Amino acid sequence: MERTLHRDYYFSPEIFQREKERIFCREWFCAGREEELPEPGDYLVLEVAGESLIVVRTREGDLAAHYNVCRHRGSRLVLEGCKGSFAGAIRCPYHSWTYALDGKLRTAPFLDEKDGLTKTDLGLYPVGVESWGGFFFLNLTPDEAQVRGYHLPTQLGGVPERLCRYPLEQLRSARRIVYEVEANWKVILENYNECYHCGPVHPELCRLVPAFKQRGGSELDWERGIPHREGAWTFTETGTTNRRPFDGLNDDEQVRHKGELVYPNFMISLSADHVTTYTVWPRGPGHTTLLCDFLFHPSELGRSDFNPADAVDFWELVNRQDWAICENVQRGMQSRMFHQGYYAPMESASLDIRRYIKEKLAADERR
Repeated sequence: MERTLHRDYYFSPEIFQREKERIFCREWFCAGREEELPEPGDYLVLEVAGESLIVVRTREGDLAAHYNVCRHRGSRLVLEGCKGSFAGAIRCPYHSWTYALDGKLRTAPFLDEKDGLTKTDLGLYPVGVESWGGFFFLNLTPDEAQVRGYHLPTQLGGVPERLCRYPLEQLRSARRIVYEVEANWKVILENYNECYHCGPVHPELCRLVPAFKQRGGSELDWERGIPHREGAWTFTETGTTNRRPFDGLNDDEQVRHKGELVYPNFMISLSADHVTTYTVWPRGPGHTTLLCDFLFHPSELGRSDFNPADAVDFWELVNRQDWAICENVQRGMQSRMFHQGYYAPMESASLDIRRYIKEKLAADERR
């Protein structure tokens, strides 16, 4: 068995700050669904790695993102609220400097070039935005990413090809649950990436998907998908639903469950009729916010008898079991006796986070 990360990686404020700078400020970070900004001028204010950011739909219909800070004196451009709509421009509430939705400086009252104002040099600080499958991702250091040629497809790897038959871009959210979890973000990702815990922690889930507890979940074929019990084909208590499977799925995808983890913060679980996603928002070494969205096809959302409760209630049960055990791990690691744990062979996917973190932080051999 191989050792896990040292306990400092789950508690140290200094390491968390290094993660903020070297991971959350430089990697592509899943931040939401494009459907949240349907019209030109619609905006969201998000906090990523301690930075306040504005994501806005431009007049041309594209997404743009900027740091929420005026180039004049540093005022926040949006003072309150997390969403709204700009009336054609972004105006600073302090001195009324005004920016186009794409971030270019339009006007600075009573100032012009003779005062040393060069509009082209004073646009809003940019944030990179790229999209896949109806999700948008942000990069807080876009110039560096451009120089490195580090675009979203590089980070996604083979995920789009493996999920190409799911109509992700067409789906719409029917429900969102926000969880506040007293655990380090890496504990949550490690937990998602193995099913060694499924037998002890998720009895209801294992009744639906017996493969999750067989041999400690060591023989799961995530490429093909994981089979449900006889007669079941989706993630609900009964394993069935009145919703139709998505069109275009292959035979396996109509009856099997798939899942993907995209570092650093995106988890996606796919059933034949709905998709559940998690965006992971680290708030500190011991606290993480998770946004859980339940996505369905518009043809099902439009039905008079549409009710997502069978999927939402089952996932809510499984989620709360997961968050409780993650918090228990975080508490247990505080023991003066704990320095490092171990990955069992069936936790090989969780071992990837150790490689990922050490590569990004260039950790020394002592860790």
